[in-house]
Amino acid sequence: MRSRLVLMVGLLLVWPCGMAGAMPPPEDTPEEVLRTEIILEARSPQTGERLTAADYAQVEAAQGERAYDPELDPQVRHLIFLLQLRNMLKPIIPFIP
Repeated sequence: MRSRLVLMVGLLLVWPCGMAGAMPPPEDTPEEVLRTEIILEARSPQTGERLTAADYAQVEAAQGERAYDPELDPQVRHLIFLLQLRNMLKPIIPFIP
């Protein structure tokens, strides 16, 4: 039993592929470098064409502006009110479902 354990540990220590198989290839760019990379070109959400950073900022600003505020359905607005009321009363009346 002990000789099998010694043999297995010895094979793991001598085997050259043991840890090297888990390492990424050397030409692969590390994730830390990719996270700090600044992307200077983008694609338009409507047409898919390439845009510069300034053009993309203009498109985003135009999409953010609305001529009117979005309106919720009165039933949804009432349901949100009831949920907020329930959350407010829950600490006072703990048996509320």
